[in-house]
Amino acid sequence: MPRYEFRCRTCDDTFEVSRPMAESGAPAACPAGHADTVKLLSAVAVGGTAAAPAAPSGGGCCGGGGCC
Repeated sequence: MPRYEFRCRTCDDTFEVSRPMAESGAPAACPAGHADTVKLLSAVAVGGTAAAPAAPSGGGCCGGGGCC
């Protein structure tokens, strides 16, 4: 289940809520009970490896500068 991060505007606390994607836009009260919260935009990493460096030009395994 996805986790969404919120920040309380009253106490400035940041907290996470697990909920279905269909309810991602629903408001969430902070753990202290304040209702004035805002959903934060989180960066998500996809994949598990770093991008490979660019192949050097002139040569390479296929003779055209890139690997096949």
